[in-house]
Amino acid sequence: MNAPVPQLDFMTRADAETSLKRVAAGLRAGTIVPYLGPGIAEFSKAAVPVNPEALAAFFGIKVALPRRAKGNAWAAAQHIESMKHRSTVTALMSEAFASPVEPTALHRYLASLRLPMIVDTWYDGAMRAALGERSDWGEVQGITRAGIGEDRWYRFYDAAGVESDRAAANGWTTLLYKPHGSVAPAKNFLISDADYVEVLTEIDIQTPIPDVVKDRRTERSFVFIGCRFNDQLLRTYARQVTKRSAATHYAIVEPKTLSKNELRFLISQGLTPIAVPLAEAVEILTAAG
Repeated sequence: MNAPVPQLDFMTRADAETSLKRVAAGLRAGTIVPYLGPGIAEFSKAAVPVNPEALAAFFGIKVALPRRAKGNAWAAAQHIESMKHRSTVTALMSEAFASPVEPTALHRYLASLRLPMIVDTWYDGAMRAALGERSDWGEVQGITRAGIGEDRWYRFYDAAGVESDRAAANGWTTLLYKPHGSVAPAKNFLISDADYVEVLTEIDIQTPIPDVVKDRRTERSFVFIGCRFNDQLLRTYARQVTKRSAATHYAIVEPKTLSKNELRFLISQGLTPIAVPLAEAVEILTAAG
């Protein structure tokens, strides 16, 4: 017997716009953390994959994939790593994201706010580029533990892209958190199934989450922008990064595209869905100041 489709009440358009203005005020006050997904990259018109499905298609062009790996970026990367070498995965990821992504209006607006923290879950360097005119920020990135011979889950980089440490991170005005890594500044990528085995084993007890991230999320809400929750991995990261933060969080969604699992996730996590097309939502967020 099929499970019933979850029911979720969406606000009217007027109420949704009011909620967005409330979120914008929270961003300006530093009480809401933006959690950016790959959907933001679609506005840049850059020649990079703009979602996991497009990344999987890129892998499929470069390497013959078995049926089980087609359409799944993580399984495709794992197949390439197993059949060839980890260096091949890194080289292909570097090629996929080689074209610089011009920061969008949202990236530049967020950079101007001097937020305590920005979470960016895609591999491009647009948010780093938008922050580039400032020197009072730094970045922490998730890293693969494959073959590094180190008991580390992440690395810190200052505004110039030089590797730094957690002591320096505590003094940064804005922390950019890239949990899956990034092409910039050092080509760190969590992408294959093997990359996530240890992370997902430990993430429930929060070991892979940097302490500075835990500190800066305390008593703050999150707003998910350009994110999908149509894969268990994506849902797990969203749940664990926002753990032990404020009770109220928001997600900009398009109801017609939501899967049953996404609806269940929104309900189970108590996320407030704001049903406004992403482009319009960004305009409201960036104009509300």
